[in-house]
Amino acid sequence: MTSSLVFTSNNALIGFVIVFICFFVAEQIGGVIIPAKRRGGARVKRSHVLSNIIIYFSWPVILFLIFIFAAIDIVPLPDWAYYIGLAVMITGIVFRQWAIAVLGRYFSRAIGVQKEHKIVESGPYHLIRHPSYAGVLIFWVGMGLAVQSISAVLIALAVFCLVYGYRIYVEEKVLINELGDSYVEYMKRTKRVIPYII
Repeated sequence: MTSSLVFTSNNALIGFVIVFICFFVAEQIGGVIIPAKRRGGARVKRSHVLSNIIIYFSWPVILFLIFIFAAIDIVPLPDWAYYIGLAVMITGIVFRQWAIAVLGRYFSRAIGVQKEHKIVESGPYHLIRHPSYAGVLIFWVGMGLAVQSISAVLIALAVFCLVYGYRIYVEEKVLINELGDSYVEYMKRTKRVIPYII
């Protein structure tokens, strides 16, 4: 896609790409390197590799769909939505990294548990069980706004519900199986990704 199809200028395209790159740099540093160091070599008992594969493939798919829907201008937004979109994308990055930092050594991209795994209820985990996924949701919605398309926002929400809905379903089955009643009780006190709603 060229900037003429979606963005109003090359600078707008560059801004979008920079924020997008920042997400993946933050993922490598905050989501891989730091948690691995905190684990100190402790292994994660992994399961449900399929959900990992689906997550990885969802990113190029959502990016493609967002740009397609924005390019054909089904329900366009005004130019100022671009700046709101970038701000929302950055908010998603910050929120996800906060959630990862609070979870600390227990964070892993793969579904699984560690030795002496404990439930974390501080920070965003006090209200929602999967704030790192909420960060992805915020980021994806921001992408839809940045390309100035309501339809792109809606497709982002739809794909998130399908992909991360499945991820959350299988992850919680593992956590219930491994952590037992303590996780069931935690589920009763919290929502999945949006406080007080869902």
